[in-house]
Amino acid sequence: MVWQPRRKALAMGGKARALLLAAVVLIGLNLRPFMTGVGPLAANIGAQTGLGLQGMALLTLVPMLLMGVFAFAGPSLQARIGARQAIIAALAVLGLASFLRLFVSTGWEMVATAVLLGLGAAIVQAVFPGVIKQQFPLHVSVVMGLYSAMLMGGGALGAQLAPLIAKAAGDWHAGFGWMAVPAVLALFLAAWSLPRGTARQRGGHTAKAFLKRPRTWLLMACFGLVNSGYSTVVAWLAPYYQSFGWSPQSSGSLLAVVSVGQAVAALSLPVLAGRSADRRPWLWLTLAMQAAGFAALALRPEVAPILWTALLGAGLGGCFSLSMILALDHLHDPVEAGALSALMQGGGFLIAAIAPWVVAVLHDATGSFVAGWVLHLACVAVVTVLYWRASPASYVAAMNPTAPTPRT
Repeated sequence: MVWQPRRKALAMGGKARALLLAAVVLIGLNLRPFMTGVGPLAANIGAQTGLGLQGMALLTLVPMLLMGVFAFAGPSLQARIGARQAIIAALAVLGLASFLRLFVSTGWEMVATAVLLGLGAAIVQAVFPGVIKQQFPLHVSVVMGLYSAMLMGGGALGAQLAPLIAKAAGDWHAGFGWMAVPAVLALFLAAWSLPRGTARQRGGHTAKAFLKRPRTWLLMACFGLVNSGYSTVVAWLAPYYQSFGWSPQSSGSLLAVVSVGQAVAALSLPVLAGRSADRRPWLWLTLAMQAAGFAALALRPEVAPILWTALLGAGLGGCFSLSMILALDHLHDPVEAGALSALMQGGGFLIAAIAPWVVAVLHDATGSFVAGWVLHLACVAVVTVLYWRASPASYVAAMNPTAPTPRT
């Protein structure tokens, strides 16, 4: 059946569209706080649970790893039970795991909750972009930008509220337990607003076919290397500045600055980039921002840290949302585009998951986080070169080698 975006767009009424946009906002806000809250409270967590730097890295590594593993299963999961049911179940898992963090006392219990949280976030991230492309076919860039901005905004909330709530309650557990509340609210809103028509759809066989395409692997590599920078920042930016004498609240505020920069860029850059079919100039701009931020962290970390971390956040957030849009741009059919996005996230998050642990090892070997920031400068350089191949003229041939290559 030929995809008809305008007919689909008109089929959704104004009230239903507003509710679905509200769901995009609230669902996105729930997918990062449980990770960004760890860094500011790392000292408290380590003191009670006995987790060292490499053990603490698992609290970021495990969720990111699961985001990668289960992203591969996203198309099959959507084909079996449907996007709506998968998202609702995932939000329930997020709420339960956040509530359970009120009662953990050992490192392994903390890691176990990270497994559940990573599972919930992974399922949502694998399925939701396809829903957005299906329900907002004429405004994919804008709505994906909103979703990405809320995802980053949730990171800012986690980084800022986790240490504040923990201090107010006199218990670091409270810094995580509150996250169950927005997860439950998102669950009810999703159950109310997500269209039931997004149930079982094909996708599993499409995903297998895409794994044979070099372009899929290129998108995975770029997404993974960029998000490895994000996972390292989430895990180690706050401890890095605490090593200079910053308090948990102050270092958490700096991580919140990163997340706010991410949110602003994730929302604004897709709108600006939407005027052109070629996303690469905007992607290269975000990579330049990342390079400047990582260089500042390595060379002059205490000079204008708010400025440089905001710039780094803008580069990471803008690149995240534009990468998601770039994957969706490759295919017109929303199910196929969603499958490609899920695969990109799957391979990408597997790469990104390893970064905090690698940086922890480098820290143990060198006594500093500087080597980690230099590592991510190298990753930015690699991605800058790889994105040269992702021109709009290459989309059709890259995803359907038997199709005639369009003239440019």
